[in-house]
Amino acid sequence: MADEVDVGAAEDAALLDLAEDDLASLDRDVEEIADPYVEGPANLGRKHDPAQVVDLAGHSGVLACHIEDQLCLVSIRSYPYRRGLPHSLLRRAQTEKGVTDPDDRPYYYVTTPIYYVNDVPHIGHAYTTVAADVLARWHRLKGERVFFLTGTDEHGQKVARSAEAEGVSPQEWCDRLAPHFQEMNDLLRISNDDFIRTTEERHHRAVQEFLQAVYDAGDIELDTYEGLYCVACEGYYSPGELVDDAGTPGAGELCPIHKRPVEHMRDRNWFFRLSKYEQGLLDHIEANPGFVRPETRRNEVVAFVRGGLEDISFSRSLITWGVPIPWDPDQVAYVWPDALTNYMSAVGYGTDEARYRKDWPATVHLVGKDILRFHAVIWPAMLLAAGLPLPGCIFAHGFLLVGGEKMSKTRANQIHPRELLDEFGRDCYRYYFLRDVSFGADGSFSWEAMLERYNGDLANDLGNTASRVLNMVERYNEGAAPAVPTEPDGDAIDRLRSELGEVVRTYGRLLDEIDFDDALIALWGGVKATNRLVEETEPWHLAKCDDAESRSRLLAVLGAGLEALRIVAILVSPVMPDAAEALWAKLGLPGAPSGGPLETAVAWGGFPTGTRVSKGDPLFPRREQ
Repeated sequence: MADEVDVGAAEDAALLDLAEDDLASLDRDVEEIADPYVEGPANLGRKHDPAQVVDLAGHSGVLACHIEDQLCLVSIRSYPYRRGLPHSLLRRAQTEKGVTDPDDRPYYYVTTPIYYVNDVPHIGHAYTTVAADVLARWHRLKGERVFFLTGTDEHGQKVARSAEAEGVSPQEWCDRLAPHFQEMNDLLRISNDDFIRTTEERHHRAVQEFLQAVYDAGDIELDTYEGLYCVACEGYYSPGELVDDAGTPGAGELCPIHKRPVEHMRDRNWFFRLSKYEQGLLDHIEANPGFVRPETRRNEVVAFVRGGLEDISFSRSLITWGVPIPWDPDQVAYVWPDALTNYMSAVGYGTDEARYRKDWPATVHLVGKDILRFHAVIWPAMLLAAGLPLPGCIFAHGFLLVGGEKMSKTRANQIHPRELLDEFGRDCYRYYFLRDVSFGADGSFSWEAMLERYNGDLANDLGNTASRVLNMVERYNEGAAPAVPTEPDGDAIDRLRSELGEVVRTYGRLLDEIDFDDALIALWGGVKATNRLVEETEPWHLAKCDDAESRSRLLAVLGAGLEALRIVAILVSPVMPDAAEALWAKLGLPGAPSGGPLETAVAWGGFPTGTRVSKGDPLFPRREQ
């Protein structure tokens, strides 16, 4: 952390010099990030323009503002008046004043939602987590600096009631359930960099500091709320949103998500002025089309915001299990502002200013569609109120359905990942859910469909292609890798090389776009192209010929086949790390397929001549019905 602090101090000094060098440019940059409501401490005086207040030294608590046309530095009393460094100024400081970051690689920060600890995890939890893991592994493979966060949401009425039903304290209940989610991550080989629990002290400090920032901005007020509340959702519904047993909106008294009765609740608590940020949210979404994805979810959010936002309760006085409100400790934070803050608390908000400035905002939040409004409306509005940067993207996936219904504890239709791992293995599990379900849409789990993917895509396509190539290298060249052909031959090898080049480009673009199923379709095009090379060139016939030309052709085909398998192993490693490493070992290659960097790793011609390969056991032995 010492390096980060030093760099931060150097940036601050450079920014101050830069501001004095070019005051007019500073004005423009400040106006770009103008806060709609900044009420500074009394010693700022009355003649400053709040829209031109900007933090030039975040961790030291120093403001730069204009007072009577003079650039002044003013000490401030508390965090709510500090504002994040404008990126335009930061970049100018780095380029014009020579301040550099010791790690200037592209940064990718991906999160899952934090999961309620009201029950053990099921395949719906694992679905989001595996997707985030694939993205994290992919961006690491590209050589980027990656931070991958997941964790557990341990506050709120739902957790308190679950604990009460078991006759234990909420903390004891959380301590009992949280390890199940960590175990799920181990079972699925999830590569998260952090696992945050909202009962941790670092999170408590961040929540209180964040709420205080919004409160000091004048956007939290005391009021009384009365409405229809679903404990399972931890959210309120209007009568028109409730459904009957058939799911008809406005025709019943059931939660539209959980199909259980809502409760009438009345409470006097603190409200966030969400309605104030209608236009700000719409402006941000319009200016950043990729902020909410996929497009269908973006349209839903825009329609919801245009329909008018109501101020929402941000605290609870009827429960005690939560983070105390800093200015009113008799109340605790509503579970959603508490939970959403985890994305910042994990990167140092409230505890490590230098790290927070370096690692926030998140690149993408992966969420289920049922919690989209909390993430795409309430969360960015809170950040706008506090004057903090917004995440790059909220991507909402659909539900995994079992028997046509969303999995839930009340319906007793949950499936634990272990049930499928024991039968199909970790790699098939990871592959199936991303290949068989379009990530933005609902999808149904089927045992039969999973078995079909295993035997078809994995055993027949990938496994059989690898076995064929390796077996022929063992038979026809004593297990030694021939040289990879790099000269044009105007035939099948050229087509394979061209097809694999296109696979690399398409697969990468689609993973960057969080389009998993289409990315895997593209990658399997490379697997099938490799098998097609074998079918078209018939190495077994070439091996029977005694002439030098046939021998040369045979070795070229085998070398091309091995090189194709090497590239496939690298590309598939984010999705199926076990299988990729197993194939890598069969190829006799040093290191790991995930070693990267991607651009050079997948360049044609990287397979070392003479490497000893081994067919070994099948990657995916066929499974019977």
